[in-house]
Amino acid sequence: MSPGLEAADIAVVALYFILVLSIGLIATWKANRTTVSGYFLAGRSMTWVVIGASLFVSNIGSEHFIGLAGSGAASGFAVGAWEFNALLLLQLLGWVFIPVYIHSGVYTMPEYLSKRYGGNRLKVYFAGLSVLLYVFTKLSVDLYAGALFIQESLGWNLYLSIILLISMTALLTITGGLVAVMYTDVLQAVLMIGGALTLTIISLAKVGGLDGVRTKYMQAVPNISAIIASGNFSYSPSCHVEPKPNSLRILRGPMDEDIPWPGFLLGQTPASIWYWCADQVIVQRVLAAKNIAHAKGSTLMAGILKVLPMFLIVIPGMISRILFTDEIACIGPEHCMAVCGSKAGCSNIAYPRLVMSVLPVGLRGLMMAVMIAALMSDLDSIFNSASTIFTLDIYQTARKGASQKELLVVGRLFVVVMVAISIGWVPVIIEMQGGQMYLYIQEVAGYLTPPIAALFLLGVFWKRCNEKGAFWGGMTGFTLGTVRLILAFIYREPRCDQPDNRPAFITHVHYMYIAAGLFWISGLVAVVVSLCTSPPHQEQVRTTTLWGLQHVRKVPPKDPEEAHSLTDKRLCKDLPPDVRDKRCLDGADVKLLVASTDHDPATPSAETTPATTPSEVMDNGKVDQAEEGGSRAHGRRSAYLYLLDCLCGYKEGAANDEKMTREDERAIAEMLYEPPRIKMLLNVGLVCVCSLGVSMFVYFSL
Repeated sequence: MSPGLEAADIAVVALYFILVLSIGLIATWKANRTTVSGYFLAGRSMTWVVIGASLFVSNIGSEHFIGLAGSGAASGFAVGAWEFNALLLLQLLGWVFIPVYIHSGVYTMPEYLSKRYGGNRLKVYFAGLSVLLYVFTKLSVDLYAGALFIQESLGWNLYLSIILLISMTALLTITGGLVAVMYTDVLQAVLMIGGALTLTIISLAKVGGLDGVRTKYMQAVPNISAIIASGNFSYSPSCHVEPKPNSLRILRGPMDEDIPWPGFLLGQTPASIWYWCADQVIVQRVLAAKNIAHAKGSTLMAGILKVLPMFLIVIPGMISRILFTDEIACIGPEHCMAVCGSKAGCSNIAYPRLVMSVLPVGLRGLMMAVMIAALMSDLDSIFNSASTIFTLDIYQTARKGASQKELLVVGRLFVVVMVAISIGWVPVIIEMQGGQMYLYIQEVAGYLTPPIAALFLLGVFWKRCNEKGAFWGGMTGFTLGTVRLILAFIYREPRCDQPDNRPAFITHVHYMYIAAGLFWISGLVAVVVSLCTSPPHQEQVRTTTLWGLQHVRKVPPKDPEEAHSLTDKRLCKDLPPDVRDKRCLDGADVKLLVASTDHDPATPSAETTPATTPSEVMDNGKVDQAEEGGSRAHGRRSAYLYLLDCLCGYKEGAANDEKMTREDERAIAEMLYEPPRIKMLLNVGLVCVCSLGVSMFVYFSL
C-alpha cells in the first residue's frame, strides 16, 4: 500500500470486507436460492427499506464518485440535474410501471416486451442490447473508475486489485443471488452516506460553507505562468481553464455544451426513463418487494436519497477544484498527462485527490471502503441482472425445454463469463481517455436507449400499439442511434490545443437533441405502423397496460398475519409433514406471478408438474412409506422438485400466456392491494418527494 495509508486505514478496509462477506454469507444461508424466484427476485420478500437502500447503492457506483465529482469540478452544478430528475422518475416507476409489471407477472424487462407485444424478436433484441450496455457503459466505466481511485489513493497493482474485487463480487452474487446482493447493499448504503457525508462536512468547513463554494469556485483559475515555469508545458487559449460563466446553474441555455434545458427535458428525460423504469438492474429490485405498498415506499425512499449526491459528490468535486486548482484544472494535454496520465483532462481525479488530502488517518480507510462498496455494489448489480436477462430471455428462448436446475446453473455460469469479459476489458479501460466520464456514459446511452423508452411508454399507456409497430419503431430508432454513435467514435473530439475540423452536425448538435429526435421518431413510427396493421389481441393488453389495472379487484390477504405477503402457507396444509416443513420454513414457498402449467390438481401430482416422470410421481406418492434413514433426503428432494416445477418450470406458449389460475389472480389481487391509510400516506409522500425534486431544480437554477 502507499505511504498515505496508515494501519488504522488498513484495519477499516479489512473490517469492511469482513462485514460485507459476513452479511452476504448469512443472507445466503437463510435465502431461498434453489428457485429462479429466490435467486433472481429474492423470493419477492423484501421490505421498502432494504429495496430503497439497494436502489440507491446499485445506482451510485464508483463511476458516480469519480464521474459526478469530476463533472462538478469541470462544469459546476450542472451534472446534479440527473440526480434530481431521477428523484421524479423513480416515482413514475413506483406509481405507474411497477403495478403493470406486477399485474403482468414478469421477471425481466425483455419478458415484459414479449408478453405485451407477443413474439420473441423484441424480447431478444432488448435482452441483447441490455447486456451490451451493461458491458460497455456500466461495467467498463465502473472498472475504470475503481481502478483510477485505487491507483490515485493506494498505488496497488492495477490488475491484481481489479481482479480481486471482481472475483469477490462475483462469488457473492453466484452463491447468494439477489438476497445477498440486496442485504449487503444496505451495509454499503450506510458506509457510502456516512463516509461521503464526513468528507463533505470537513471539505465545506475548509472553504467556508456552501456560500464559500459558490464564491471561490468561480475564482478557481490555475496559475498558468507558475505551471509553465515549473515544467516544459505549453498553453493554448483554446484550452479554457476558467470556470464556465453559468457553472452555478443546473439548467442552462438551449445552446449550452453541457445541459441545454430543451434537450434535457425532451431528450435526456426519455433516456432516463429507460434506466429508471425499464432497466433490469433497477426494476429487478423493486419487483422483489412484498407488495405494491413496499414497492412504492422504496421508490419514495430512494428518491429522497437521490438528493444526496449533489451535496455528497458534486459539491465535493467543486471543492476539490478550489483546493487543488493547478492539478484538477490542468492547462493543456502535456500538463494533464503529467498530473493524472490522461491528455483529455484531470477532473476525474477530483474526488480521490480530495479524500487523500483532506481526511485524517482512519477516515481515509473509511472512504476507501466506501469506494470499494460503490464498485462492488455496482458490479454485483450488473452481474445479477445480466445473468437474469441472459438466462430467462436469451437462453430459455433458445432452449424452451430447459429445466429449473439447468437455468440456475446457466445463470451462475454466465456470471463467470461476465467476470472473464470484465478482466479482459481492463486493458481497454486503461487506454480509454478520461474526459468527463459521466457525460460519456450519458452520451452512449442517449444514442441507444430512447427508442426502448418509447416502446415501454407506448406499451404501458396505449393499448392499440402492436408488435409490428413496436418492432419497426424500435429498429428505426436503433439504426439511427447506432449510426450516430459510430460517427461519434469516428469523429473524436480533438485535443483542446488543436483545431476542431469535425462536421457541424457533430460539433453543434448536442447529443440530447439527438436523443429527443430518436425518441419521438421511434414513437411516431410505432404509432403509424400500429394504426396501419391489426390491433393486438385483448389478452396481450389485459394484464400489460395501465388500463388493465382498472379491472383488477384488489383484495386484502385473507390471513392478517400475512398481510402484504405473497407467501401462502395454506397451500402446505395437506402435504406430508417433512415436505411441508421444508417448503414453508421462513416463507420460502413463495407464490410466483407466472402462469401455472396445465395439470389436473385432483391427480396425485400435487408435488409435480407435467415435466415430472411417472416414476417420480410414484416416488413422491410414497414419501410417507419411505424408510426413515432416507425420508429427510427424499422429502428435501420432493420439496426441491416441487419448488423447481411450481416456481419456474413454465414454458412459454399460448396456453401459459392465455390462462392464469385462480391462485395467480388471487396473489396478484393481494399484492396490488393497499390499505386505505397506507395508500393515503404513500400519496402524501409522493406529493412531498416530487415537490422536493422540483424545488431542488429551482434552487440550483436561479
